[in-house]
Amino acid sequence: MTHTVPAPVAKAAPAFGLVLVALGIVYVVWGSTYLAIRIVVEQAPPLTSMGLRYSTAALVLGALLRLKGGVRRLRLTRRQALGTAFLGLMLPLLGNGMVSVAENLGAPSGVAALLIAVAPLMIVVFRFAEGDRPRPLSVAGVLLGFAGLAVLVLVGGGAVGGFPVGPALLVMFASTCWAFGSYVQPRLWLPRDVFVTTVYEMLFGGLLLLTVGRLSGESFTAAAYGARTWSALGYLVVFGSVVAFTSYVWLLANAPISFVATYAYVNPVVAVFLGWLVLGEHVTWAVVAGGGIVVSAVALVISAERPRRRTTKAGGGPVPAAVGGEPGPVDEVCAEDPAR
Repeated sequence: MTHTVPAPVAKAAPAFGLVLVALGIVYVVWGSTYLAIRIVVEQAPPLTSMGLRYSTAALVLGALLRLKGGVRRLRLTRRQALGTAFLGLMLPLLGNGMVSVAENLGAPSGVAALLIAVAPLMIVVFRFAEGDRPRPLSVAGVLLGFAGLAVLVLVGGGAVGGFPVGPALLVMFASTCWAFGSYVQPRLWLPRDVFVTTVYEMLFGGLLLLTVGRLSGESFTAAAYGARTWSALGYLVVFGSVVAFTSYVWLLANAPISFVATYAYVNPVVAVFLGWLVLGEHVTWAVVAGGGIVVSAVALVISAERPRRRTTKAGGGPVPAAVGGEPGPVDEVCAEDPAR
């Protein structure tokens, strides 16, 4: 008797409308986090407030994971703990923490977003330093991006209606740390579950931020801050670190990476617009010209680094490089701080 082996059932593609909704959330929410940070640090100390943000977000996301998968889902080895702690140092503390300090010192939220946007360009530089040979278009994108930085910082910084150069340089340092953390992430021992990685990255990063804030003499007086500050901080926790990241991971499993990667040059545009609309931040010709050059450079690099073929889970969707997929150039260039 002949038995017919049933063909595997293909995973149904999600409705394109759902993809657009998820991408819109990533565009708007991650683009608005710089505005929310600026609102928070107008009254609250930058490091301590960001420490509260990440610690709270870690507890919220961790509780959701425990409800869904039990306490076993949150277990990790010593190597995985060290890996997530390193990410907590490079991304929440030295990345986002320094951005919050820079905005507290006067860096406009839109300019901060434009300067952070060069992180994909720095990843190409790290690849080159390690002996890799990026594609010519990637090299051209890096050079173009640095030209945009020069216009932003040297021309726009300190000019009438401009912004202080010191905080801008601090954001550039944060961008470099952000890029380095993203670059080494696929090489670290991390939990295969990207959500578990995020919980511990945010937890370790939040604790580091709180510790450094305390050691630097920051004083956090909850009763002294108004509803505007607390609303912005709550927005960062719920939408910036939970809702948008969940949408981002869903997109990685259900949409082409080249489509998802467009957030890298849409977010800065959203940030500049919201900074102008809500806070009345000056948008000078240097910000428009330099920002336009930077965004174009990022788009050039991402388009040049075509994605390699990815491994897939038994259930269907692609595996992000950080949680077990084969890391290709585009995985590193488009690597996003999941706790943004």
